Amino acid sequence: MLTRIVKMQFESAFTEDFKIIFKEVKPLIANFEGCLGVKLLQHETASDIFFTISYWENAMALEKYRNSALFKNTWLKVKINFASKAEAWSLIEQ
Repeated sequence: MLTRIVKMQFESAFTEDFKIIFKEVKPLIANFEGCLGVKLLQHETASDIFFTISYWENAMALEKYRNSALFKNTWLKVKINFASKAEAWSLIEQ
């Protein structure tokens, strides 16, 4: 299993819109082939910082999602509202 963590910092005015977008796409991501689950976390004190944590069967399943229209369309909507560059890690539990 692969765990993917993505840190995103948005322009403050976009945070509520981002929550709405994520709520809409979460079930689509969760039902994507190879996805074992996905969740959104918001920083406790910096409300413009979010983390997505998703669980994938393997790196190939994640890569298939990252090349999908679902990912590309969603990323286009949110990327333009970043306050700083997104950071991402793919992790394997030991």
